[in-house]
Amino acid sequence: MPSVASTVWLEIVGVQAGMEYEMAIKILIKRHFKDDSARQAYELIRNFRQDAMNRSGYISGETWTNHYDPCQITVVSTWQTVEDWIQWEESDERAAHEAKLADILQAPAQFEVYDVGGMSG
Repeated sequence: MPSVASTVWLEIVGVQAGMEYEMAIKILIKRHFKDDSARQAYELIRNFRQDAMNRSGYISGETWTNHYDPCQITVVSTWQTVEDWIQWEESDERAAHEAKLADILQAPAQFEVYDVGGMSG
């Protein structure tokens, strides 16, 4: 008998007891901030995530900091569907958060969208 955690994982990747499920997606947002702005960036990203957590389809999020360059921060978020992500990506609420980050970015953010556990389509 699978554990609750493995059952949830199987549902996310799309297969459980022969039933089809919509696959989750992961979004990687890579940002390089100006020198001495990492602490401010973390605070803004934390607030950003708090709002994302209230959105339909949001599953989880992580923040990764480059060990050798703390100004390079990657956010990884998991969403139930790409449509859920797009609704958040295009929201006014998200745009307001991005505007706050823009002042301390060294370069534009890079976005990557990945299917969890396989290929879409």
